[in-house]
Amino acid sequence: MTQALTVHPDRLKGRHIQRAAEVLRQGGVIVYPTDTIYGLGCDITNKQAIERVQRIKGRDKKKPMSFVCADLTHISAYARVSNYAHRILKHCLP
Repeated sequence: MTQALTVHPDRLKGRHIQRAAEVLRQGGVIVYPTDTIYGLGCDITNKQAIERVQRIKGRDKKKPMSFVCADLTHISAYARVSNYAHRILKHCLP
């Protein structure tokens, strides 16, 4: 079932964050703003949620997807990043 929760940044409340987190934990997909576009988000450890995002976007399963980390230290949980690459990422990312 599709549900919509529209939240204005000036009126964001803890219950909104809790609801979004609940949707993610249940394998759902959320839409969130980034610096330039809106992104689709899901739990990257949930294969069905990832497949749902791919279906929504009409994306080939073989095409890689990006994911958002809280900060650069979080990347090491998912990828090996050399010191050189880490310096470039630190310089280029917000």
